[in-house]
Amino acid sequence: MSSLLSYALPALGSYAMLSIFFLRRPRLLHTPWAPVFLPRLGAHRAGSGELLENTMEAMENSLAQRSDFLELDCQLTRDGVVVVSHDKNLSRQSGVNRDVSSLDFEELPLYKEELEVYFSPGRFAHGSDRHMVSLEDVFQRFPRMPMSVEIKEENEELINKIAGLVRHFDRNEITVWATEKSSVMKKCRAANPEMPFSFTIGRAIWLLLLYYLGLLPFASIPERFFFCFLPTIINRTYFPFSCSGLNQLAAVISKWLIMRKSLIHHLEQRGVQVRLDLHALSKWVIHSVGLAQRSSEQLCYRLTGSPGQVTFGVSVS
Repeated sequence: MSSLLSYALPALGSYAMLSIFFLRRPRLLHTPWAPVFLPRLGAHRAGSGELLENTMEAMENSLAQRSDFLELDCQLTRDGVVVVSHDKNLSRQSGVNRDVSSLDFEELPLYKEELEVYFSPGRFAHGSDRHMVSLEDVFQRFPRMPMSVEIKEENEELINKIAGLVRHFDRNEITVWATEKSSVMKKCRAANPEMPFSFTIGRAIWLLLLYYLGLLPFASIPERFFFCFLPTIINRTYFPFSCSGLNQLAAVISKWLIMRKSLIHHLEQRGVQVRLDLHALSKWVIHSVGLAQRSSEQLCYRLTGSPGQVTFGVSVS
């Protein structure tokens, strides 16, 4: 037993040192992705905290507040129009219990006069523009605005139509595929492999596993973006426990696992843009603090829901 330990311990020590060395210096093993754009302010659901989500009015307001990235979700209507909508069913958004896919684009109902802000229960957004919009109209209005388009389910027609619109408007490099499901991401990448894409939930778990095993420095990373809502601000569906105490504990543990400075630094060094939503701050932070740098930590501000509901993600450089 002692002889085995005499071999195993030095080997493990050497492995740990080698792993830490390349974790801090990944460019010795990997050529980093060259970013085409560097978003600093992202509008979740096009700015859903101040105005009605995913409307043109919300998008225009987000740009006025210096947003440089729109996060959108897409669904497909019965007549084949790609519409910007977070929900498959229209009940929450409009009060009409119909799926988007069961209606033609011209039949889509108006949004409600007020919508609850997802990450701020009890807080409601209002707006004069209550119309749902097509992705084509969004691309026409904001031709060079970087965006992510999230696909909720395996709908090949929807995926292919989005891929075609991105090509038509010459947006391959500034439109990001996003989805929680690896099976959906596989279809997205096949439909338009020129578009950058983000981590799915499965891939994110795999990333964390490689990190804690010390294998991440030696693994390839095809993703260019890591989008993650910080667990402590998620309050609805991600933690299934009926006991609020267990949900809070799960949030704290998840936050501890994800928010590792060495992990974020490693990803940034490899050209993976990390966007982690933290706690909400007030609007004045954008103007008074700006894109501040503190020693090796560059604080990148982004919007969770709106320019008035600011969160900042850490981008270690």
